Amino acid sequence: MRKITYGGAASLDNYLARLDDSMDWLLWSDELRAFMADYWGTVDTILMGRRTYEISRRMGGGGGQSGAMATYVFSRTLETGPHGNVTVIAEAADFVRNLKSKDGKEVCLLGGGSLAKSLLEADLIDEVGFNIHPVLLGSGIPAVPPMNRQVDLELVRSQAFKNGCVLLRYRVKHARWRKLTARLRPVDPAARRRRSSTAAAPRRPC
Repeated sequence: MRKITYGGAASLDNYLARLDDSMDWLLWSDELRAFMADYWGTVDTILMGRRTYEISRRMGGGGGQSGAMATYVFSRTLETGPHGNVTVIAEAADFVRNLKSKDGKEVCLLGGGSLAKSLLEADLIDEVGFNIHPVLLGSGIPAVPPMNRQVDLELVRSQAFKNGCVLLRYRVKHARWRKLTARLRPVDPAARRRRSSTAAAPRRPC
């Protein structure tokens, strides 16, 4: 099963960009470049939402990576199908679930808080990683909009950079994993005795 990681750069107050989509607050460093060079070697597929795709095109990125990197854009307003070096898909969850089952390298969900929200709620994202910047934007485009359920995480990496940024990577504790550990969790002996005594107590007649 292929791993899907959602990540990017974020302010300390959980924003990917300002309300006008600008990211003039981003800080670059040799440490980050080295990490990204290693990371891109593990990935062969990019997922992004329509807004991230359009911002990438405005910035001259063309909306996708060059070479063998497959790029999928999820939108209900753009025409579906191939568009140059990207493919537009209307419905995310079923497509991504099928994508995870295919052979290949890891998958990167690049930006797109709304897309990440839907895939987190569908339990399809395996890791969440952000380069947290030392700034409070006060408002902007949230990295994770409000969701309909809690998602538990396990820290797998934390690295402080010299410029004040902190790289954080978390493993998602999938819903099926939480159900399994709940069944395996030890039961307090005192609680077991209380339940047993309650069950054994005679019922009084009505």
